[in-house]
Amino acid sequence: MTETREQFALIGAGPMGLAAAKTLQEQGIAFQGFEMHTGVGGLWDIDNPKSTMYESAHLISSKRMTEFADFPMRDEVAEYPSHHEMKRYFNDFADHFDLRRHYCFNAEVVRTEPLGETGDGWRVVWRDPDGEHEAIFAGVLIANGTLSEPNRPRFSGRFDGMLIHAADYRSAKQFDGKRVLVVGAGNSGCDIAVDAIHHGASCDLSMRRGYYFVPKYVFGKPADTVGGRLKMPKWLKRKVDALILGWFVGNPQKYGFPKPDYKLYESHPIVNSLVLYHAGHGDLRVRPDIDRLDGHTVHFKDGSHAEYDLILAATGYRLHYPFIDEALLNWQGDAPHLFLNAMHPKRDDLFVLGMIEATGLGWQGRHEQAEMVARYIAGLRLARNEARLLQAEKADTFTRATGGENYLNVARMAYYVDKATYRGALNAWIKALGGQGA
Repeated sequence: MTETREQFALIGAGPMGLAAAKTLQEQGIAFQGFEMHTGVGGLWDIDNPKSTMYESAHLISSKRMTEFADFPMRDEVAEYPSHHEMKRYFNDFADHFDLRRHYCFNAEVVRTEPLGETGDGWRVVWRDPDGEHEAIFAGVLIANGTLSEPNRPRFSGRFDGMLIHAADYRSAKQFDGKRVLVVGAGNSGCDIAVDAIHHGASCDLSMRRGYYFVPKYVFGKPADTVGGRLKMPKWLKRKVDALILGWFVGNPQKYGFPKPDYKLYESHPIVNSLVLYHAGHGDLRVRPDIDRLDGHTVHFKDGSHAEYDLILAATGYRLHYPFIDEALLNWQGDAPHLFLNAMHPKRDDLFVLGMIEATGLGWQGRHEQAEMVARYIAGLRLARNEARLLQAEKADTFTRATGGENYLNVARMAYYVDKATYRGALNAWIKALGGQGA
């Protein structure tokens, strides 16, 4: 390990960590990367012990709306790539921009702590096959992802079958011959339910609330590529998009799905063309929320009950930064309160990258977040006035870039933003700090 006191410690070599490594390298910011797995790609590498991938997993956004702008996916890659293709894409990205040389692999960061007020440095402790090590760094950039720590539900009663979380799911063979109940109808839950339909003896889907379903294709094109050039007020876009969904999806309530109790775009939509198809064919029964468990019997809140061999909880993930004290992250409620979801209001030596979700944000939106942070660090070191202006703004009152959207008050939406509002703010700062912006 070379001298580290002028370097930042970058935690994670998944897509967000790679975007940060690339932009730090471009801005001439010295850094040392740490990745607990043997290679890059994060959760997109199904062999990574922390990966939550499963064999049938694909992107729910199309490749052209997801890729990095300066590193497009190959033309022959499918419009909705599999996790195998995504793993290759991020490996190619790391090779193209020569990022691996910045990383220590098989190196798990176990503790980070500031030595004092901002600017005094951070002690970083990590563990690798040779034991435990520590060094002092100028600051810390956290990019370890948001989808690795399962949110495991607690049910009343006892279940005598198998109870797993979606994070434990890898192959549809796990469903062979079993009566399956999937709990949670998010994107992963619906994808996994389709697997269970084909491999299990039966499959039911338990839902606490309704969702809006978006088909993967509209007018023969990936749904997220249709209508993006038409600029319209949000109220009008909501009406137009709801009309289009009605044409292509119909009314999910006729298959037993509950009606959403919120407006379109106030929660993440479900991008799945198959779950409604199977519900319409009677292959899938929609159930309400679970009341209690009793042996192999699941009792639901509407008074009904059924027998199951396996319950899979597709109940999402929790933000998880086990190597740092939550108080240091300005954590409030379900998520840290950070300027543009990345910048600490007071510290200039601590950043969280990738703690961001938005419909259609793609990897380019996350790259822009990393570029803004890298340019800010460089600007401070050069004593640029624009960096001082950003420093003052991020220290002001916390607001989230929601674009006025009234998102559901649930944990998974605590760091959700409006894409246009968020990217507009990022690119304005990138341009002010000397970049091109989008």
